[in-house]
Amino acid sequence: MTSTALHRIAAALALASLPLSAIAQDAATQAPPAAAATRGSGGDIVAYGQIHGPVIGRDGMVSSQSAPATLVGTEILRQGGNAVDAAIAVGLAEAVTLPRAGNLGGGGYMVVHMAATADRPASTIAINYYGILPQAITPETMLGSNGRPDQSKVMSFLGTTVPGTVAGLWEAHQRYGSMPWAKLVEPAIRLARDGVKLTDGEAEATAGRAAMLGRDPGARAAYLKADGTPYQPGELFRQPDLAWSLQQIAEGGRDAFYKGALAERMIAGIQAGGGIMTMQDLASYTAAVTEPVWSSYRGLPIAYMAPTSSGVTLAQAMNILERFPLREYGWGSVNALHLISEAMKIAASDRRLVGGEPQWTTPWRGLASKEYAAERAQLIRMDASLTAATLPDGNPYPHESADTTHFSVADKFGNAVANTYTLTASYGAHVVPPGTGILLNNSGGNFAWGSSDPARQATWPAPGKRAGSTITPLIVFRDDKPWLVTGTPGGGYIIATMAQILVNAIDFDLNIAEAAERPRINQGGGDAPLELEGGYSPDIIPLLEARGHTVRQSNTMGSTQSIMIEGDRFLGAADTRRPDALAAGVR
Repeated sequence: MTSTALHRIAAALALASLPLSAIAQDAATQAPPAAAATRGSGGDIVAYGQIHGPVIGRDGMVSSQSAPATLVGTEILRQGGNAVDAAIAVGLAEAVTLPRAGNLGGGGYMVVHMAATADRPASTIAINYYGILPQAITPETMLGSNGRPDQSKVMSFLGTTVPGTVAGLWEAHQRYGSMPWAKLVEPAIRLARDGVKLTDGEAEATAGRAAMLGRDPGARAAYLKADGTPYQPGELFRQPDLAWSLQQIAEGGRDAFYKGALAERMIAGIQAGGGIMTMQDLASYTAAVTEPVWSSYRGLPIAYMAPTSSGVTLAQAMNILERFPLREYGWGSVNALHLISEAMKIAASDRRLVGGEPQWTTPWRGLASKEYAAERAQLIRMDASLTAATLPDGNPYPHESADTTHFSVADKFGNAVANTYTLTASYGAHVVPPGTGILLNNSGGNFAWGSSDPARQATWPAPGKRAGSTITPLIVFRDDKPWLVTGTPGGGYIIATMAQILVNAIDFDLNIAEAAERPRINQGGGDAPLELEGGYSPDIIPLLEARGHTVRQSNTMGSTQSIMIEGDRFLGAADTRRPDALAAGVR
């Protein structure tokens, strides 16, 4: 270890010896940043203080993981559609252009804010359109002969929950859409019928799953060439079966997917492939519309997605972090990274209480309360890391009262949509009902199959139970208007990724592109390692290890798609961690 590293450890441990009360403080009293030291010009006449800059647009913006889908959304806005119209068009287009995550056969979560008009007051809602287990499910459905979960069953028609994407988009349109439904489906039909020229990223993603896709006749016909080989970069990829399915949805709306000829074709394929879903399962599916989980960070109101998403877990983590002066510690400091890690451990521990409805009710008011966060924050020490043995279960009940992808949309009318949806695994269960072109999810694997542990009761499988997820789209408000619209894919990395986007933008005053591009960490619960993306100084590792962290290098985490709104300017940031993303303004 270098002498420099030893000096840093000594300094860190000296600070760590301070009592928690000398370090923690309420958000309202956090000190402002010290005046920046005089900087050199960097060789430019115009000085730019941050390396990465956002895309600047006006009259609205879309940020998504698929460039063609982003352009579909901006064109809808250009034609006078609102944020909900554009979000629907983007969601349907990504089912064509980003098949590993964009979907008709999966589910997700949407946070919608609609500005006040002459006819209605401002409103913010959460739409939960995640998958639901079929009624014929039993506790043994996904178990093998050894009584343990069988991945071959999860990755099959048997592992598919009732898809919610079409119902969720339809629900948003019925409430707030301003353009005809068929008009919003039309771009996706055109892309599927006429074809999309494959980028290197999309071609490589499909090629990496070609063997699994090739096992199912429907998936093989939809996504591979006649000889079973994957399409190559630059080749035109047409999806006629998916175009037919989209045409049914354009003409028949929600009912076409859940009750019509398309529904019949899907169920026939699912049951022929060994699945247990029925027409009644499809017909009875409903999206759940609720209030968001409202909280705040450093005084800024935040609309988090309601359960069964993990928005409440993110809210809890931010409420814990709010009690510490992160800005004083500085971005990337050992203190800041230690605190984010510890907050994530505590939130991960309490996530055992976030589960599927209607059989389980998440105590979201208690989990998201400032009072409960204050209790849990007392567990944090600056000189040591929590472990499974030193992290007791919390009790939020006393505080109770009566390959995934994300896209963000904001329009010139003051409306905003944060939407994250998924097939769960990349390409879901890798199965397609013949003649539909629709990849189906494997979200049935999200449940605790074979578990009798009461601590996991929230995720025990049951007929009609809605799956839970780490997904956490959100909208941050400033002066009662949307200021930051964001979300990310990433499975178990989502919650920490979102926490760091908020910390970067709010605590460290980074522009949204810089906030997205800075290296990230991830921390699971208990004794899970602290994972670091590339980009941190090697000197930070021994400093973290000195506090008890087990540090592990990681691949990239998440793919945030964000819009920050400042007056008439829309500042977009499409995360560069995944290929082909694009943030674009209407003009």
